[in-house]
Amino acid sequence: MKSEIKAGSLSGWLVVVVMGIMGILAIIGMGSDYPFSSTILMLAGLIMLAGFFIIEPGESRVLTMFGTYVGTISEPGFHWVNPLIIPAGCKRLSLRIRNFDGEAIKVNDCKGNPVEISAVVVWKVENTAQATFGVDDYEKYVHIQMDAALRHTASLYPYDDESSPSLRGSQEEISQALQTELTERFLNAGVKVLEVRISHLAYAPEIAATMLRRQQAEAVIQARKKIVEGAVGMVEMALSELAKKGVVDLDPERKASMVQNLMVVLCSDKDTQPVINAGTMYH
Repeated sequence: MKSEIKAGSLSGWLVVVVMGIMGILAIIGMGSDYPFSSTILMLAGLIMLAGFFIIEPGESRVLTMFGTYVGTISEPGFHWVNPLIIPAGCKRLSLRIRNFDGEAIKVNDCKGNPVEISAVVVWKVENTAQATFGVDDYEKYVHIQMDAALRHTASLYPYDDESSPSLRGSQEEISQALQTELTERFLNAGVKVLEVRISHLAYAPEIAATMLRRQQAEAVIQARKKIVEGAVGMVEMALSELAKKGVVDLDPERKASMVQNLMVVLCSDKDTQPVINAGTMYH
């Protein structure tokens, strides 16, 4: 990986003053016995004009000279460098923090279910030399690698699973895994990942209705399981309290009947209607 080098430059205002002095000397020399020196000064001034450039806050310039990387200038201001550098190459790079909100892509999770997923990546250029010379187009590289990393990460997890990390239930973990993978991929482009967040997650339209019904069925089963567990506990407590306080002595057959009736009352999803027995307990 190519290391970034801090390039030196002169203040553009200082060079402007020097060029002004050179211009005055050239004008004075035109009336002397050596007009050739005035011509040289004027040509030198024209050449020096090519060395001026401005860097705005949050920007940098990568400088090359005859195919060789000279360095990077990141300090905002009015600068001047060797004029021979400019024709050879003087590329402007933004160092500002950027957001990339990718479009939703379709990918299969680890169980083979097609899902739609997208993410937002916050990134910035950290190594200007690597961003310029390591890849052909670092912005395009970021977009393509983001898509590839998102597909790969999504394929490692199920959409929804209570027993293991999932895309739906463990988004913090998924985002961290995606950020780790992007950090490795972006090293070639000199780009630093600041944050990654899942922005969209859903089943693909062709299976969305089916998966919704399955989720609803699983929710009903879980709810019924909780109801039965609670009902068993309440029946056990009722029988224990009746026996403890001696309210009524039930034989095994009547105890089983009572348990059955209590379970029906407690587990029913509709209001139960009481039946009054006007006879004896056994009629």
